[in-house]
Amino acid sequence: MELTTLAAFLAVDLLLVFTPGADWAYAIAAGLRDRSVVPAVAGLTAGYAGYTLLAVAGLVVIVASSATLLTALTVAGAGYLVWLGWGVLRAPAALTASTAQVGSSRLRIVLKGAGTSGLNPKALLLYFSLFPQFIDPAGGWPVATQTGLLGVLHMTVCAMVYLAIGVLARTVLRTRPSAARAVTRVSGVMMIVIGGFLLVERLAA
Repeated sequence: MELTTLAAFLAVDLLLVFTPGADWAYAIAAGLRDRSVVPAVAGLTAGYAGYTLLAVAGLVVIVASSATLLTALTVAGAGYLVWLGWGVLRAPAALTASTAQVGSSRLRIVLKGAGTSGLNPKALLLYFSLFPQFIDPAGGWPVATQTGLLGVLHMTVCAMVYLAIGVLARTVLRTRPSAARAVTRVSGVMMIVIGGFLLVERLAA
């Protein structure tokens, strides 16, 4: 693949990743709740790794072209986001020197992160609609290789951005417990709103 193509993809991908959404909300909540944001970011990245494997295998086209499968994925993802958001609202984080502690096991945090990104149907559509624009079937590289490279670039961008968001949230709000609680509640509301919007959008279609 040409460097100009990769640069163009990264520019578009950065704009999409920098758009706040459920992943942002999860990264912020993890930054406020846990001693390390690495497990949460690893989970979010793992979700996209799954989509990358599907894209390489060509299954993304099949799923995206099936209304039944896409609806099922949307409902599952939306319900999961609402559940996560409600859990955040029930126990808003308050970071202080004496109260900061690990709220969940690392494995559970990773799995929740993978569920947040992996069950997001918007991610499926991103892979399905964005990737083909930067893949050249007649190029020197196999389509699967090009797809895999774009997927790895997307995962790298996500990992860097979400890690920065989580660390920034933790650093800035460490000494502001009331602000930390407010930000966590906003994150929970964002998850619920996004999940509700996806449900309404899909069921009304």
